[in-house]
Amino acid sequence: MAQRIAFKVEGTVQGVNFRAWSTQKASSLGLTGFVKNSEDRSVVGEAQGDRGALDKFVQHLNMGPEAARVSRVDQKDIDVQNNETEFKQ
Repeated sequence: MAQRIAFKVEGTVQGVNFRAWSTQKASSLGLTGFVKNSEDRSVVGEAQGDRGALDKFVQHLNMGPEAARVSRVDQKDIDVQNNETEFKQ
């Protein structure tokens, strides 16, 4: 059964390839959703898939790509979106 989370990643996460990196990680886990930069210099998004894949994705978000310095990741469960076919940035 699909589940969906909203996430916010804080730290040095803009200008370090974080969106492309997280898109690749999400796609490799079979997740759909999106990621984007936020005006407060964080990265925000939503991810949808099975709970195991979402948990792995959040683990990846906590690490980030090599140049990133993640200080915090917040997530919350939200309603599933129908008819979504990919993870976009």
